[in-house]
Amino acid sequence: MNIRPMFTLAFSLLILAACGDSKSGTKPTSASETSGSEAEHEASDVSDIESRLAKYTSFKLTADLDGLSAQQQKMLPLLIEAAEAMDAAFWLQAYGDREALLASIEDENTRRYVEINYGPWDRLANNESFVEGVGAKPKGANFYPTDMTPTEFEEAAEKQPELRGLYTVVQRDASGGLKAVPYSQAYGDAYQKASEKLLEAAELAEDPGFEKYLRLRAKALLTDEYFDSDIAWMDMKTNAIDIVIGPIENYEDALYNYKAASEAYVLIKDLAWSKNLQKYAAMLPDLQTGLPVEAEYKQEKPGTDSDLNAYDVVYYAGDCNAGSKTIAINLPNDEKVQLSRGSRRLQLKNAMRAKFDRILVPIAEVLIAPEQRSLVSFDAFFENTMFHEVAHGLGIKNTITDRGTVRSALKNHASALEEGKADVLGLYMLTSLHEQGELDEDQIEDNYVTFMASIFRSIRFGASSAHGVANLIRFNYFAEMGVFSRDQESGVYRVDVDKIAEATNALSAAILKLQGDGDFDAVGAFVSRYGSQGETLKGDLDRLSKAGIPVDVVFEQGVEALGI
Repeated sequence: MNIRPMFTLAFSLLILAACGDSKSGTKPTSASETSGSEAEHEASDVSDIESRLAKYTSFKLTADLDGLSAQQQKMLPLLIEAAEAMDAAFWLQAYGDREALLASIEDENTRRYVEINYGPWDRLANNESFVEGVGAKPKGANFYPTDMTPTEFEEAAEKQPELRGLYTVVQRDASGGLKAVPYSQAYGDAYQKASEKLLEAAELAEDPGFEKYLRLRAKALLTDEYFDSDIAWMDMKTNAIDIVIGPIENYEDALYNYKAASEAYVLIKDLAWSKNLQKYAAMLPDLQTGLPVEAEYKQEKPGTDSDLNAYDVVYYAGDCNAGSKTIAINLPNDEKVQLSRGSRRLQLKNAMRAKFDRILVPIAEVLIAPEQRSLVSFDAFFENTMFHEVAHGLGIKNTITDRGTVRSALKNHASALEEGKADVLGLYMLTSLHEQGELDEDQIEDNYVTFMASIFRSIRFGASSAHGVANLIRFNYFAEMGVFSRDQESGVYRVDVDKIAEATNALSAAILKLQGDGDFDAVGAFVSRYGSQGETLKGDLDRLSKAGIPVDVVFEQGVEALGI
C-alpha cells in the first residue's frame, strides 16, 4: 500500500514582512527590559542586519475557506485576536518591554529583526546580540531574575516547589528572596484578553467538542490549570478549525527547561487528508514493543487514543513564531495526558511545503550528490516530519531510576534529547514500514536521502534551538557510523542507504537509555561529544549562506492575508 498522497500548492513569495504587532501586558522587571528603557540602542552595521534578514524568506499564510461555514468564518478573526494576545505574553517571557526596546532603535531593518526574534538576540546565531548595548541573553530568558544563582534557586525551591512550576514566573519578593508568580497574574492582561476572545468564539462554535474546549481553555488561562482543557482538546475529532493556545513548550527556558512559553496556532483542518493518516497512530503499541532497546526502557504503553491530522496553519504567535518556525505539532506535553490518552499530531502542510520548496530543495542542489538529488521529495519530507511527531509518543516518559519524569531529570538537555529521539525513532518507524512491505525500495531510499538533506536544514537553526542541537548530534553520530560520505573535491554528500537501519537502531537505543536513566551528567557528556560543529561542516553550511539559501521563513498572516 502506498502511503503517499500528492500535494500541489501554489505559494506567493513576498517581500520580507513584519511579524505582527502586539502590546505588552503586565510587565515584570528584567535586566534586558531596563537596558531597553534607559538607553538608546545603536543598530549593528547595515550590511550585518541585511545579511541577518536574508536568513529568512517571506511567505503568505493562506488557506481554502470555502469549506467553512459562515459561523466558522466569523470565528477566525476572534481566534486570531486570542493568538495575538499570546504574542504580548511571549514578549514578556522572552525579553521584557517590547515597546521600549523598539522605540530605542532607529534603524527600520534592525527593528524588523528584533520583531522576528522577539528580542535583540539572533535565534539563528546561537542567541548572539545584534543590538549594541545589549548583553548576552539570560539562559532563563525573562522567567527568572537575572541576578539569581543556581544555588539560591535550588535552596528556595526545596521550600517552595512551585518555583519549578510550568506556569510560574520566578521574581524577587519585597525582602529580596524568590517567589513564584502564577502566569495568570504575571501576564494577566494578555491572558484575560485571550480568554475573552476564546469565549466569544465559543458562542459561534457549531461543534460541541470545540465549544467545550474553547470554554475550558479560556478558564485555564485564568486559573493556570490546563489538564481538563487538554483532555477536551484530545476529544475533538470532527471540527474543521482549531486553535492551539497557551503556555506550551519549554524551549525558551534554557536554564532549567521548567517554564512553558506562550504561543498559539490558528488552524484549518484538511479532513480528507487527515482521514488517510489515522491508521499510523494505531500502530504505536506494536512499534513500542519493537523498539531496539532493553525491555525496561520501553515498558510504558503509549495511549491508544492518539490522533494524526493534516492542517493548513493561518496564524502563528509567540514562541512558535520566534526564529525557526514549527511545521508539525505533537501535544499535549503533559505526561499524564499522553500516558492515558495519547497525543495529537498536527502536520502543518502549507508551512511544510514552503520550507521544502524554498529551503530544502536548494540545499540538496548544493550539498547532496547529483545522482541522489532526485530522491529528495516532498512526499518523503512530509513522511519524515509526520513520523517524527508520531515518534514523540514512543519510548519512555518517566525515568526507571526514580529520578522523576525524563523532562524534570534532564532539565535543559531534555528538549534537545527528546527532539533527537523523535527524529531517529521516526526513521525507525519508516524502516519498520519498509520491512513490513508498506514502503517499497524506491520510497525508503527517498526517505533516507531526504532525511539526510533535512539534517543540514535543521542544523542551521543553531545551538540555541533544541532541533538544531538534535540534528547536529545525529549528523556526528551518523558520520561515526559511516552512514554518509563526503566528496572532498566537490563537497557533496552521498548517503549509504544500507547502513542507515543499523545506525538508526544504535542511536535510538543510546537516546532511549539516556532518557530512561535520567542521568543529567551522562546526557551532558553525550551532547558534548556529538553536539559540536566541525570546521568542515561549518564550511559547508557557510556555502549555503553564500548561495543565498534562507534558513527559515517569516509570515504575512492574519485577516488581511486570508481576505476576511
